[in-house]
Amino acid sequence: MRTKKPWLRHYPEGTPSLLEFDPRRTLVTLLNESEKKYPDHLAQDSRSVAAYLQNVLGLKKGERIAMMMPNLLQYPVAIFAALRAGLIVVNVNPLYTPRELKHQLQDSGAKTIIIFENSAHVLSAINDDLEMEHVIITKIGDYLGIKGRLMNFVVKYVKRMVPSYRLKNTIPFKAALQRPVADFNEVQITLDDLALTANIEQLKSMLNDVVEEGSEIWINALPMYHIYSLVVLVFSGYDAGGLNVLVTNPRDTKGFVNELKKWPFTFFNGVNTLYESLLNHPDIVNVDFSTMKLSGTGGSACRQSTAERWQELTGKVLLEGYGLSETSPSVTVSPNYLTEFNGTVGMPIPNTEISIRDDDDNEVALGEPGEICVRGPQVMKGYWGNEEATSEAIDEDDFFKTGDIGSLDKKGFLSIVDRKKDMILVSGFNVYPNEIENVVSMHPDIIETACIGLPNKRTGESVKIYVVKSNPS
Repeated sequence: MRTKKPWLRHYPEGTPSLLEFDPRRTLVTLLNESEKKYPDHLAQDSRSVAAYLQNVLGLKKGERIAMMMPNLLQYPVAIFAALRAGLIVVNVNPLYTPRELKHQLQDSGAKTIIIFENSAHVLSAINDDLEMEHVIITKIGDYLGIKGRLMNFVVKYVKRMVPSYRLKNTIPFKAALQRPVADFNEVQITLDDLALTANIEQLKSMLNDVVEEGSEIWINALPMYHIYSLVVLVFSGYDAGGLNVLVTNPRDTKGFVNELKKWPFTFFNGVNTLYESLLNHPDIVNVDFSTMKLSGTGGSACRQSTAERWQELTGKVLLEGYGLSETSPSVTVSPNYLTEFNGTVGMPIPNTEISIRDDDDNEVALGEPGEICVRGPQVMKGYWGNEEATSEAIDEDDFFKTGDIGSLDKKGFLSIVDRKKDMILVSGFNVYPNEIENVVSMHPDIIETACIGLPNKRTGESVKIYVVKSNPS
């Protein structure tokens, strides 16, 4: 099957139709190259932690390490350290319930975890069911010296924000930071290793006339355990020698707005609900957006009204993109030359093919809806431990079937029409009805249950559950 590429004629000036990738350039290579250009980066700390993981904990290349933290500085340091040590990072939502955490740790095979102290009680609740070998605890003030020790005390004992937990043989993250850098041993990365940089190069090519290396400031209020933040902001920003301003609790809109006032930021990314919360805060009009070059949105559909209000406030078009975890994540982005929000999710990035297909796997005409299928260097090789799901999702021509319904216009702009799968999107996160139904059905008084998604102005969608209760008699 041969797909047409009308989008190539409408790329931003300077964006090539085809990129040549160095298959030897991994994320570790990216880190090393960037740190040579910008020596004030986090190289020393991440190498210290990598040395601790190697020499004290004895972790070997290919082992898995879970990370369960909000947007703290410790998070990128830990991720960079794990990559340097050749480990596989398992990012964990810090809001997970014990049941969800247990499943992810068991499914991934992670025996080591770096966890925020405020979430340690969740691990404590299931620890007897797991075979965790190393638990590294980080606290909110670990990077703040004497001030940090005071903050840790206040958070735990005065404000009582740290729930009690019981875990044996825990390791303080600060101990890993104190390991001598000289102890770190470089790990050889081969072409069989998956942490490559294709998607970062693809995104960079679409923004070649926007990003000024060494001078950009990204506001990062998106959770780093989500691939959107990790690739589009953290790694892309690090590659460009930029600064990521980490917002630990964006739900505190007042505090978030106050933080925005402190920085002459140039890039801002979010999801629709984040933009809505900011736009609805009265003090947002006092934020200086004059230095902002670009603002982007993804993760869930952006409402037209949200985009229009944002442009009216900031003077900048809200540029929407589309992607999935399976595509590392970006598939399409809106070109920065747009003068108004057009309701599409942009055009395919270089080296990316999109095929819109009907239920019989035939490509449909431009403008017609069908399932979005994607092929490119950023597409995953498969689902971990699930060959059946992999064969269902990736065809013999290496096109990944996204399960989303969309259409391409004559310029190659992609519009998302609907979702083929039954998942519900709440604030940009996937909620699967089957999982909810299974949990609700565990209640002894419930015979049957059905879960659906309903439109919600604040979260995009909300979950509604219908149940059939047993007769109380």
